[in-house]
Amino acid sequence: MATATIDPTLTLQNTPQKSQNRVVIEEIPGLIRVHKDGHVERPQIVPCVPCSLAPDLGVTCADTIIDKYTNIWSRVYVPNAAAKLPLLVYFHGGGFCVGAASWSCYHEFLAKLASKTHCAVASVNYRLAPENPLPAAYDDGVKALVWIKQQESVGSNEWWASKCNFSRIFLAGDSAGGNIAYNVAVRVKTAAVKGLVLIQPFIGGEARTHSEKYSAQPPRSALTLAASDAYWRLALPAGADRDHPWCNPTASGAAELRRLGVVVCVSEMDILRDRNLEWCESLVNEGVKVEKVVCKGVGHAFQILDNSRLSQTRLHELFSRVKNFVNR
Repeated sequence: MATATIDPTLTLQNTPQKSQNRVVIEEIPGLIRVHKDGHVERPQIVPCVPCSLAPDLGVTCADTIIDKYTNIWSRVYVPNAAAKLPLLVYFHGGGFCVGAASWSCYHEFLAKLASKTHCAVASVNYRLAPENPLPAAYDDGVKALVWIKQQESVGSNEWWASKCNFSRIFLAGDSAGGNIAYNVAVRVKTAAVKGLVLIQPFIGGEARTHSEKYSAQPPRSALTLAASDAYWRLALPAGADRDHPWCNPTASGAAELRRLGVVVCVSEMDILRDRNLEWCESLVNEGVKVEKVVCKGVGHAFQILDNSRLSQTRLHELFSRVKNFVNR
């Protein structure tokens, strides 16, 4: 069994001294601390890195601004290829509250994803809650997709645009990013989007599933039930509970997805396992073409936080499934 973990003690020493007198109203240790006066701390538990890559990977990478006023930007990965490549628009995880396209774990993962699947990847950096609660992340995702599609036009100054096949766009993301990809797909009706890749999509509900109640998680699991509940309290609109459709989608919006293919990656040891499996079933019942991939023996965020041999095996299996899906 391989379960991804984080160590919240690594960056607590970086907490500003002046915050000690503030009243904390919400905290996920090591990741985010929200104060009553609205001040938000995000210790740098994962380093942010520039867009450099090892030459032998065969991938070119650069950052590009989408909207300077709201600080939406994208890190684009393009593998060396003669033909135009499918384009995967990717949204990082982090419970809508933490994370960045420049986090080292995402930089390494998406560079490998681009290389192994032979597709270009545009990793979107969106606004975070609680400063920008939902639907801000969905709005940013829509804006990013529209902007990316506009780069197809003649005269685009983006170097990567000439490398992409804009008639084959896929929306993807892990955890909260999977939730964002889904909600962007049901909002933007364009024939250019051919499918979704949802990795451990972060969804919830007031009633607990079996895996939420009984899945044994290590103390520093990437997603505990307490952390999940805290993320939803911070991300959802004021007054909403976990049965809000942005958290508990059931099959809402499924009609918009019937023309698309959907790959859902479910981790066996994840507290989200049963909820993800139930959602897959509800989508299938609504006529959506769903390919369910159950990753045995691994937990939430294994693809970015766990370097065990088992996790690396499951990661390469995931790369293979994504490669086959986007290159059909």
